Amino acid sequence: MGLIVAGQWVDQWYDTKNNDGKFVRQESMFRNTLSNEAGSLYPAEADRYHLYVSLACPWAHRTLIFRKLKQLESLISVSVVKPEMLDNGWEFDTAESGAYRDSLYQFNYAYQLYLKSNPQYEGRVTVPILWDKKTQTIVNNESVEIIRIFNSAFDHLTSNTDDYFPAAQREEIESVNQRIYDTLNNGVYRAGFATSQEAYNSAYTQLFDTLDWLEERLSKQRYLIGQQTTEADWRLFTTLIRFDAIYHGHFKCNKAKLSEYHHISNYLRELYQVPGVLETVDLEYSKRHYYASHESINPTRIVPLGPQQSFSGSHDRNRFA
Repeated sequence: MGLIVAGQWVDQWYDTKNNDGKFVRQESMFRNTLSNEAGSLYPAEADRYHLYVSLACPWAHRTLIFRKLKQLESLISVSVVKPEMLDNGWEFDTAESGAYRDSLYQFNYAYQLYLKSNPQYEGRVTVPILWDKKTQTIVNNESVEIIRIFNSAFDHLTSNTDDYFPAAQREEIESVNQRIYDTLNNGVYRAGFATSQEAYNSAYTQLFDTLDWLEERLSKQRYLIGQQTTEADWRLFTTLIRFDAIYHGHFKCNKAKLSEYHHISNYLRELYQVPGVLETVDLEYSKRHYYASHESINPTRIVPLGPQQSFSGSHDRNRFA
């Protein structure tokens, strides 16, 4: 993530910080959706759309999970950027045999996709990117909107009608999402990128208040809302799965590890074991990204070997069945 100004790359870690030392996340710029209505600019079609992701980014991870859950692998192709994000932002392999190539254009950097979409683009260069191969432009780069597109737009092609954003539960889902986003999904970044003690203390306190709230909530019910997984669970999962390996140490979120929360740990293991989900998780890649990319936080760029973790063990969530 970074900034393009007048077509030139400017190194800027993630987002801006205000005068109080607080981390402030900027808004995504491309906000189109897919529609199956006649005349739609972006109809849901097989092999038309391409997803650009980092395996380290929790926002991009959401889209990979929904691509699995909604059986979209054969309909939507994927390119993965390299783990490190250095002076030129997200990069691709240039070697033809590289694992992290841009399979569409063989670009070197993700910012080239933004400039291909709009040569005058000025803004953050982020993943995920939902790309339209037909019009050769970015459809959407907001993860929440992409997972909602994946939730329903291709149902007529896959016959997978699983609904992770059901109308009857949307108000509660949105309420839970908001707290988790403000204090946990984004909260780990607010703590990690704070540049004042006051800003860090505030983010840290809110984060662990929310983890305590989640531990209590999950002691009484199997999932965040209702008896089935919803969007809220998967938006939470991508932060939880990285917590002990990355955020606990790298972002100074060290009051407690998730492994010390009995109900959250069981919940995390259960979600990890949903078919297809573990295939979207790569913690070694993720650690490489965070520890090797954030020079201001980790000047040595040394990537820790630990912790040793397993999410494949038994869990006792079935008592809520």
